[in-house]
Amino acid sequence: MQQHNTLSPIARRDFVKASAIAGGGLLLSALFPSSNATAATKGTQVFAPNFYIKIASDGLVTIISKNPEIGQGIKTSLPMIIAEELEVPWQNVTVEQAGLVLGLKGWQGAGGSGATPSHYTDFRKVGAVGRTMLEKAASQKWNVPASECQADQGFVKHAASRKKLAYKDLVDIAAKLEVPDPDSVTLKDPKTFKLLGRRITGVDNRAIVTGQPLFGIDQNHDGLLYAAFVRSPVFGGKPRSANLDTIKRMTGIVDAFIVEGTEDAFGLRPGIAIVARDTWTTFKAQQSLQVLWENDSASEHNSLLYQEKARELASQSGNELRSDGNVTAVLGSASEVVEATYEYPFLSHTNLEPQNTTALYKDGVMQIWSPTQNAINGHGLVKELFHLEDDKVKIDMTRIGGGFGRRLMSDFICEAAAIAHKLEGTPVKVTWTREQDMQHDYYRAAGWHHFKGTVDEEGKVSAWYDHFVTFGLNSDESTGRGANMSSDEFPIRFLENARLEQTIINTNVPMGWWRAPGSCAIAFATQGFIDELAEAAKRDSLQFRLDLLGPDREVPPGGDRGPVFNSGRMKGVLRLAAEKAGWGRKLPKGSGQGIAFHFSHLGYVAVVAEVTVAPSGALTVNKLIAGVDVGPIVNLSGAENQVQGSMIDALNAAWQQEITIEGGRVRQTNFDDNPMLRIAQSPKVEVHFDQSDNPPTGLGEPAFPPTTPAIANAIFAATGIRVRSMPFSKTDLSWS
Repeated sequence: MQQHNTLSPIARRDFVKASAIAGGGLLLSALFPSSNATAATKGTQVFAPNFYIKIASDGLVTIISKNPEIGQGIKTSLPMIIAEELEVPWQNVTVEQAGLVLGLKGWQGAGGSGATPSHYTDFRKVGAVGRTMLEKAASQKWNVPASECQADQGFVKHAASRKKLAYKDLVDIAAKLEVPDPDSVTLKDPKTFKLLGRRITGVDNRAIVTGQPLFGIDQNHDGLLYAAFVRSPVFGGKPRSANLDTIKRMTGIVDAFIVEGTEDAFGLRPGIAIVARDTWTTFKAQQSLQVLWENDSASEHNSLLYQEKARELASQSGNELRSDGNVTAVLGSASEVVEATYEYPFLSHTNLEPQNTTALYKDGVMQIWSPTQNAINGHGLVKELFHLEDDKVKIDMTRIGGGFGRRLMSDFICEAAAIAHKLEGTPVKVTWTREQDMQHDYYRAAGWHHFKGTVDEEGKVSAWYDHFVTFGLNSDESTGRGANMSSDEFPIRFLENARLEQTIINTNVPMGWWRAPGSCAIAFATQGFIDELAEAAKRDSLQFRLDLLGPDREVPPGGDRGPVFNSGRMKGVLRLAAEKAGWGRKLPKGSGQGIAFHFSHLGYVAVVAEVTVAPSGALTVNKLIAGVDVGPIVNLSGAENQVQGSMIDALNAAWQQEITIEGGRVRQTNFDDNPMLRIAQSPKVEVHFDQSDNPPTGLGEPAFPPTTPAIANAIFAATGIRVRSMPFSKTDLSWS
């Protein structure tokens, strides 16, 4: 059984010292952690050719997991890539989680479905370097050419003499060899892979189901105190005064004080800190806290007012993002123009594990233990807040109980650091309540799409117009995080006449990266309106999409910026999903199929949804079938998990969730008024991969965007009712 420990961040000067003792070398801008020095001086020789690999003379093989584990399976899949090229049996590998390491090549975070595509080739080289050195060590021991030595599942073999040596018997020689240039080593032929593409259980699975303390919220240290951080219910509000003396007199309370905070909406916000002997006491104390907040009036920030403003803008023009051909002329001469408005609300991330962080400030060093997706961001903010040097801020990355982009922001890290800094020498854990988590999020941006379109006599799209209304944080000139729309958004690149405009509404609501930022909602609108145009053309919606994509080709981005769109790959997953779903077969009255696709984070995904709607309007989503092309699959079990999770998450968000604003604050407080999908509501999910030879891409997000429109289109097929707004529960689906 694999063991999984957490490594503390390692200072750069420690890398050099460790390398000299352990015999390691430089690779990808980092050396092996200083923990090896201890092992080496105790007599256990360690072969450490680079930061990621340790092979000890006792046979223990350790692979370092660089990026934080957020449920996306990266703590398993990235080490698998190294193990494949290193030629070690997976059951012999122990995976260790690294802390933040400054200077390490590549982003040490989780988000954007980028870990696999950005590390795949480099990590193959990491493993191949180790394998090459072990083969050379064997060649020296046998006095034969290295080309005659072949690594194979923890051994090096010499075919001619039938000799073989275990890796552990080669550690002493390999540790003294010069590390080769990673670009010079030979990578394995993928046809010979023994590990990649198989189903591999997550390395933390057993620990999770047995309740081991892996998560940030599980942190426990000697002398630990517990803290709450209370913000203004109105975004941007600051505390003027509070009944702190009353709070301090409560049983179990250690301290309570005002934190001035900063103006940075993504850093340390102003608020009240409450410190106690246990978390429950901090929660109870919040109920007795009375605060006079500044800037407590924000009546203009209201969801109903935003809705009215968006309706007014429907008949107006916005700022031009892109204009191809002559949309105005084509629409003006068309015999029929289809018009529709699609809308979607703000959404919370609703992580199962609320925001939390543990911090200790001692001897001028800020040590942090946090479930963060973006440790380097937290490091920079804390360093700036307290004027610390780089090596005086250390972050251990715990396992994360759900992120979906929320933990790319580091406000909760700043809160823990601020309290720990005031209580120097004492570790402090900040834990949010569910209500705080929901009301102080960085939300998925709401938006509206005012569409006009038409089809020609051949039943093809001849003009497309989209006036996109979105939000800016305290601005009507720039969009909030995740609130923008690409000028290449499908189907823009595939039409002769297309126009995209944008208008920004000023809001005080902080927005942030959400699962499949932007496209998680935009696809609902664009793929829904494509279905409406197919209906106007009286054509099958699958064939309509295939024709819209046109011949198999690579379509470059506008201005040569952004990803290339491969129409052949998208058509491939459309056909795959349709085939597996039995597209077009006759269904009972009240049941229907819908289809949609989206190109997101370099992944090509199509989804077919099957639903049943009772005459009363009760919705049942029976099945979701996905066709997916993200190149070769690293871990089949993890890949299926990510696609299944994305589709269920999309259904959850679309069916019944929304965040509404009243007086500059969030109205929803918990799962009673912002419900989560229940097990009984979950459909059967099928995932089918079209494993191409293209470079692998990430999977945490691409399946989310097409799921929502596929369900909405299926509802129309079942009832004739077009769902143009989320959550779906607000649309009357009753029919007769």
